[in-house]
Amino acid sequence: MRPEDIKIRKILVNVEEINSDGGKAIEGGKQHKRVAVNAVIENPFAGKFVEDLELLSDWGAYIAPTMIEKGLAAAGLKPEEVESYGKGAIVGENGELEHAAAILHPKLGKPFRAAIVRGLALIPSNKKIGGIGTALDVGLCHKDAAFIRSHFDSMEIRVQDAPMANEIVLSLVITNCGRPHPRVGGLTVEDAKYEDGLR
Repeated sequence: MRPEDIKIRKILVNVEEINSDGGKAIEGGKQHKRVAVNAVIENPFAGKFVEDLELLSDWGAYIAPTMIEKGLAAAGLKPEEVESYGKGAIVGENGELEHAAAILHPKLGKPFRAAIVRGLALIPSNKKIGGIGTALDVGLCHKDAAFIRSHFDSMEIRVQDAPMANEIVLSLVITNCGRPHPRVGGLTVEDAKYEDGLR
């Protein structure tokens, strides 16, 4: 089986456009947007133990550019406007947590970063096993300097009819912003060096 042979039941894109928070309008002339792209796939390894999970790793790398392209288009964003990112997966009950790890970690990061601009920081990730309608909080950080405190955030994802027992939900999240009104100090976008992915 090739990565492109894995069946995708659906792809969902959720765009949040944030105009105000805490009773205060967003300032600075830029509308805050957070985008989650979710792909619901058939798990080829559901219900059996398989030592070699490279097929899932290859599939994660295969689908990531398409998912990011769909998310950017839906939100009306350009790749260079992305500020933070995260990834996550929910495995149906006949699968393993390691199936989520196989999709998310070995090969997905490089094409994810290539679909935006740079991406020096580690991509935060989260994974769990769950049934239909399970929610997952996908952690976020600034894509080029993980210690920028204003971008410590998360976005909840949930697909109403997934994952079924033999499915996996893969979610990639991008934003053009940090939290709406950050005011707890720490490293700022303006002060970051953007050299090591941390500061």
